[in-house]
Amino acid sequence: MNAAAQPAQLQAIEFAPATLARFDREVAKYPADQRQSAVMACLAIIQQEMGHVSHESELALAHYLGMAPMAVHEVTTFYNMYNQEPVGRFKINVCTNLPCQLRGGQAALEHVCSQLGVAPGQTSADGLFTVQASECMGACADAPVALVNDRTMCSFMSHERLNDLIGLLRKQGGNP
Repeated sequence: MNAAAQPAQLQAIEFAPATLARFDREVAKYPADQRQSAVMACLAIIQQEMGHVSHESELALAHYLGMAPMAVHEVTTFYNMYNQEPVGRFKINVCTNLPCQLRGGQAALEHVCSQLGVAPGQTSADGLFTVQASECMGACADAPVALVNDRTMCSFMSHERLNDLIGLLRKQGGNP
């Protein structure tokens, strides 16, 4: 097999000193032999600073924490709060787990996608919105629910309320 036919090897990135200092603060919360316990906090830092968690950043974090790269990747892919690709300014997760399904969760997801002209998992043409189906958010009594940017829970999301949410976020779109 020639070099051109071989798959490209991913290279770990180098984190900035300020990022490493943030990692160090998280690692310090655990016993020295359990550095890997800080993996979720460190992934959150990466996402906050980079917007998403790339494979290259997973490799670098694995090296930093002394973990197998696959172990970091398993955490990244298990939780939907970690973006593995760039997302829009507003990520809207709509719960489609059974309790939300029974109260219109799938219809809410379809409505958001229709309003934004995307399919689940896609980003709108203007780059403002990424819409994702989500598993349980622990707010079954408030179904259907949506979560904006992994931080703001929105309950009882009728089509009208979803339209209002989209309109409000559009107005905020250019402002941090």
